[in-house]
Amino acid sequence: MRTRLCDVLGIEVPVIGAPFGPFDQVEVAAAVCEAGGLGSLGTAVRPLPDLRRQWARMRESTDRPFAINHTLRPLNEEAFEATLAERPAAVSFHLGVPEDLVRRAHDAGVLWIQQVMDVDQAGQAVRAGVDVIVAQGGEAGGEVSTMVLVPQVVDVAGDIPVVAAGGIADGRGLAAALALGAQGVVIGTRLLASVEMRIAGEWKERIVAADARDTIKLAHSDRYLPPFSRPGAYGVPRSLRTPFVEEAEEHPERVDPEEAGPRLLEAMRGGRGHEFLPFTGQSAALVHDVLPAAEIVRRTVADAEAVLRRAAGACAPPAPR
Repeated sequence: MRTRLCDVLGIEVPVIGAPFGPFDQVEVAAAVCEAGGLGSLGTAVRPLPDLRRQWARMRESTDRPFAINHTLRPLNEEAFEATLAERPAAVSFHLGVPEDLVRRAHDAGVLWIQQVMDVDQAGQAVRAGVDVIVAQGGEAGGEVSTMVLVPQVVDVAGDIPVVAAGGIADGRGLAAALALGAQGVVIGTRLLASVEMRIAGEWKERIVAADARDTIKLAHSDRYLPPFSRPGAYGVPRSLRTPFVEEAEEHPERVDPEEAGPRLLEAMRGGRGHEFLPFTGQSAALVHDVLPAAEIVRRTVADAEAVLRRAAGACAPPAPR
């Protein structure tokens, strides 16, 4: 399976692994790359020396294209400048469309993958001249369902490849995304439940056991997550429930931002993030086991091809008698 997305990014299959913020994901990203997709590395709240070590490990693990992600929650200018010097295949970005940063990446010869959460942001991305647009639906961190958002974004994107994100965990999701006009998918929650992902086993087990309704939008996350570094940026993640999440959503006034923020960051850096904020999308309902990341990518593509063949057969005219 090959689409225009593959040609733009220099990959073999139209699958992008989602970046996972502060978590070390070198092994899972490298495995996605080796399976023909585009692996991603997050940068959020990690010090630059740590990021440089991750990038070096990634280079040692694969010689295939990969992306380094940044966000406006907040933007680490030092890390962004170092990313451009590192020259990954692409910078991926979400929680805002920073036209000035897009220009800087292009000046450095680096492609730009822009995540959007509504059609207005998609228009901003087109005007900024991005190379790929990721349409993230409400099943993940967006506000509009993936089924509705993707065709809207495709309609305004023109020749820019659109990638679907949110609610996609298997080949049926990839096939559906292609039918909606997308050129590929971003897989997030399914890769959290991979062998290589460095999160607590308890978090993976909760993903496998979860129903779609077990994940909730963190409507009051601004009280404890890092602030946005530019006006107009926004985003509301999803998480499985924990005592902290229940308290913060039901009684946000009881959360002290000065205390909660540092405590959460310390827990995430120490591998205990799942105790407070186990970020997870609704596609957890489609995750039934923990698998190697490369197998997840291969199964997704193979199953999508099978789904599309069955669909084509179902729509074929009856054979003449």
